[in-house]
Amino acid sequence: MSDPHVPRRALVLLVVLTLVWGTNWPIFALAVREMSVWTFRSISLPVAGLLLLVVARLRGHALAIPRTHWPTVTAATLSYLAVWNIASTYASVLIPSGQAAVLGFTMPLWSALIGWLLLGERMRARLLLALALGAAAVAMLMLRSFDVYAQAPLGLALGLLAGFGWAVGSLILKRRPPDVPVIVLTGWQLLITAVPIVSVAAVIGDHQWFVPSWTTIAVIAYITLVPMAIGNVVWFSIAGLLPVNVAGLSTVMVPMVAMVSGAIVHGEPLGPLQLMAMACCAASLVLALYRPAARAPRAADPPVR
Repeated sequence: MSDPHVPRRALVLLVVLTLVWGTNWPIFALAVREMSVWTFRSISLPVAGLLLLVVARLRGHALAIPRTHWPTVTAATLSYLAVWNIASTYASVLIPSGQAAVLGFTMPLWSALIGWLLLGERMRARLLLALALGAAAVAMLMLRSFDVYAQAPLGLALGLLAGFGWAVGSLILKRRPPDVPVIVLTGWQLLITAVPIVSVAAVIGDHQWFVPSWTTIAVIAYITLVPMAIGNVVWFSIAGLLPVNVAGLSTVMVPMVAMVSGAIVHGEPLGPLQLMAMACCAASLVLALYRPAARAPRAADPPVR
């Protein structure tokens, strides 16, 4: 039976996020075939941010964020979106996209560790077991890839950095959430992220004007609109409905979809070990989001005093 603390809306959003983000990873490499990672992100981030703010305004939302919340929003944005967008994209280019997704989605493990060590958070036995299963899935998926990581250690480091930055940013925002609509918050966060990335792109990005192929344009347009704009709105909605560690665990199926997509698009490995990892991820998700319903008292039970 569904956990009463898990809103049905969160489960629907989880399905949407899994499909949107999971199918996104294999096409990262297609987006940067003709341009640098920095140029790609300097196009997609501001366009996605502006698009969300325009939609928010058309829906009648105020676009202002209270001044007292700007330090929190900025710190969370730079920790999550700035680190994530660059580190995860480079990782997916340096190592197989499915493996990069798995490393990036170590976020719930980092979140639980930070919460326990620095914030004094207690972990329920069910959530600890969910984390253990998630860690086992990551270990199984990494087992066959140590030779890849040995050849591209930077890809391994960047994949883990992406997950760590995501965890830190989510924890910062969860502790002091601004009272603004999710679509407004997401739009501003994407624009804040664009500032340092566009600045760096001006220095080390592509230094010549050119028109990429229609395939590249279509891929960038899709990533900008669907995974980046819609996907981030869905993620921040889930994070607002659930605790950060549970919200993070709710995304464990994303790298599984990424691995299946990578196998279809790029012929990346998908065998018994990967299927076992998927089973662990599915079990972790069930443990994180479900628990048995409380047993109804029977007539013979003694009254509660």
